[in-house]
Amino acid sequence: MSKKWELYEIKGNKLIRKNRSCPKCGDGVFLARHGDRLSCGRCGYTEFIKGSRK
Repeated sequence: MSKKWELYEIKGNKLIRKNRSCPKCGDGVFLARHGDRLSCGRCGYTEFIKGSRK
């Protein structure tokens, strides 16, 4: 399980999310990065990354 503080970055006075949010679940639910895809652990939404096929 990832540490929640590793998913954010502070620049100046702004809090920036490092990972994309799930388009189905909304803000607060991040897409996990795997070798060839991004996936949501909550709803199962998956996006495949182009050009990463072996």
